[in-house]
Amino acid sequence: MGKNRSRSSHPKGEAAKSIFEQSEISKNVSLAVDTFRGKVHVEWEPHGAVSSLGQLIFFVEFLKQGDLFDPWVADFPVEFVSPNAPRKRDILGTMLLSVLSGYNRYSHITALRADGVNPDLLGMTKVVSEDSMRRTMLNVVEERGVDWLRKHLRRCYTPLLTEPWILDVDTTVKVLYGKQEGAVVGYNPHKPGRPSHTYHTFMMANLRLILDVEVQPGNQMASSYTSPDLFEFLDQTPRTYWPQFIRGDSGFGTDGVMTAAEDRDIPYLFKLRSSKLVKELVLRVAQNNQWEFAGPGFDGQEANLKLAGWKRSRRVVVIRKKVSKEGLALSGENDSGQMEIHFAEIKGKMTAYEYSVLITSLDDDVMGVAQHYRDRADCENVFDEMKNQWGWAGFTTQDMKRCRLMAKTIALIYNWWSLFVRLAEPSYHLEAITSRPLLLHAVAKQTSHSGQTRVTITSTHGKRGTVERLLARVVAFFEELKSTAEQLTGEQRWLRILSKAMEGYLAGRL
Repeated sequence: MGKNRSRSSHPKGEAAKSIFEQSEISKNVSLAVDTFRGKVHVEWEPHGAVSSLGQLIFFVEFLKQGDLFDPWVADFPVEFVSPNAPRKRDILGTMLLSVLSGYNRYSHITALRADGVNPDLLGMTKVVSEDSMRRTMLNVVEERGVDWLRKHLRRCYTPLLTEPWILDVDTTVKVLYGKQEGAVVGYNPHKPGRPSHTYHTFMMANLRLILDVEVQPGNQMASSYTSPDLFEFLDQTPRTYWPQFIRGDSGFGTDGVMTAAEDRDIPYLFKLRSSKLVKELVLRVAQNNQWEFAGPGFDGQEANLKLAGWKRSRRVVVIRKKVSKEGLALSGENDSGQMEIHFAEIKGKMTAYEYSVLITSLDDDVMGVAQHYRDRADCENVFDEMKNQWGWAGFTTQDMKRCRLMAKTIALIYNWWSLFVRLAEPSYHLEAITSRPLLLHAVAKQTSHSGQTRVTITSTHGKRGTVERLLARVVAFFEELKSTAEQLTGEQRWLRILSKAMEGYLAGRL
């Protein structure tokens, strides 16, 4: 028997610490890099007051003048006992910077730790770690956290509810790859069999503002899981602020949802699924051949329908759209899982149509109903932006509570940024993939001299001249606003800002 030898948990040759964990930069390090221009010497300045989010300073003024950020921080429902605990402002400021940067994981927060400009502009002392963020959100009592975020979401958009508006309701899927709470297999058209969460979302149509979002397990996709939150939202909203009507896809064309809307005397517009009785209605209407013009490329007819289980007969509008006979095909998987494609041949004078049946309590004519439903397509653009450009597809934790709180937080920051962008460009909505490189990303260097702080911005955007004009217009508006700010409350300032941001929608009205 040989001598006992202790074995190291790190065998020789294995690094005890990842290079990514060695964050300190050696001083006075210069590297010679060979480029097409020749040899270039590279040095790091580890303590420079610089930022890659150089134009955030203008958004900070928006948050200050609108009295948005300070109340959000003050209402944060967490009380820290330890003197070493992070400040509320540092936690929420870090969250704001992370979401605005387009991140979708807590680990991405590390990329912000050395920002030498923006934390100070937000009144922060530091950017907190990803672990501090996770632990703090875990300590939030869910009911209090939901009430806190709902309060500030409502403050964003409530003044606009005095105008005629439409409430779009829809759900989307967030795919999950672990064993998180609520990770259940449900309806998932893009990745069948993959567990998910469902995001039940209420939106202000056309303005693309998020009213509220609820996160539920992946198998709770049906409208029966959405309607309690939907009608609770309406019941908590003053009647004078209610929408002109509720709009949704075929998942909401159920007797339960429509009855709840009828009991509250609020109009609705939904699509119906292609059940047997709905198909018989389409056949009967098509044989009448009494089509009306329902928009370019569309025809429509109205009728009455009462499905089995419905308590009453309701008005429906059948819409048809001509489709090309060339290349018309049906595709799907057969019993063995193989994809099959069957081409349909349409000969002679036969015409191919795509039919859809809309159910509504609106008094609009056939063309008006059809156009209202076509406008609903904007919902999908909102979901695409929220999931792929903001972070609804990320910030995942084992518990569902933090997923719910982060979904609402992202919706709030998205609303703030959308309104700020409209303040700079009120003509139309710019998605984050366009607005962030345009109005946020730039290199900024902060210097101080004789008690004066100066931020020098260098933008690499091809439209930097346009950016300067847009942001100069925002600053000029705030200068004018501040000249009367002593006579205005924070709420009155926010109304002025909102009126300016929505001047195209409001036609100049306050």
